[in-house]
Amino acid sequence: MSHPFDSQAELMCLYWTSSGVFPGEGEVSRFSFRERVEAASKAGFRGIGIWHSDLEHTLEQMTLPEMKRILDANGMAYLELEFLTDWFVDGPERSTSDARRRCLLTASEGLGASHIKVGDFANTPCSMEQATEAFADLCEDAADHGARIAFEFMASAMIDNLDDALTLVDTVGAPNGGLAVDIAHVVGQGIPYSDVASIPLDVLFSVELNDGFLAGSPNHDASRPRAFCGEGEYDVQGFVRSARASGYRGPWAVEVFSKELSGLPLDELNARAFASTARVLEAASLP
Repeated sequence: MSHPFDSQAELMCLYWTSSGVFPGEGEVSRFSFRERVEAASKAGFRGIGIWHSDLEHTLEQMTLPEMKRILDANGMAYLELEFLTDWFVDGPERSTSDARRRCLLTASEGLGASHIKVGDFANTPCSMEQATEAFADLCEDAADHGARIAFEFMASAMIDNLDDALTLVDTVGAPNGGLAVDIAHVVGQGIPYSDVASIPLDVLFSVELNDGFLAGSPNHDASRPRAFCGEGEYDVQGFVRSARASGYRGPWAVEVFSKELSGLPLDELNARAFASTARVLEAASLP
């Protein structure tokens, strides 16, 4: 599908945007896999995301080939699988992580995923040397499945900033290792948009769009962490221009979630996510 804002621009509806559940209050969507794919296609999206728990739930009901047929029948050209944690630790947590890793890698190969998103949510103590060795091993493992690994830095991760995240992927130097960059984390960490524009194109695997209210703003509400583009206080247009300056041309991944939105109908979630993002992308293309 082409769009007036950019003939090359295509959008992905990431998992939490249309799962109908709020992170921390559930992980399995209240909508079936088929329903989510069909709703995304109807709204104009060319890709979706799947969370690991929902993937495991879906695989109890259908096979990977059946999932792939649904994706193909609805024109889904992009797929994000998430989220792998504890891939850099030892002990019991690593055993759980390795089982999830095998599931995600197998699914990536069977479904033709664009990338698998990895990171950390618990500020787990980890040296850069340890993280680098583990990331290299993960990328090597993923290469055997034709998979790409996208590390997402965030305030709660063991690597919580862009500079160190770039050091991680640059040191490893694996062609299938890169970054997923979310505007919410860029704004939250106070990272200049000019730094985003300087990210090497070959490691910028995914760019995530949403909106929000700045800390200290009278509109700030912890229960509404991610708003649709254009409905918050972020300079989303400026972020898009910076990503484009790096050479990035999509797909643009939409990740929006809040308690307020989790109860909305599936079609409404997709339609609002697509239309609001399209408006911002079009505005970002204007002189």
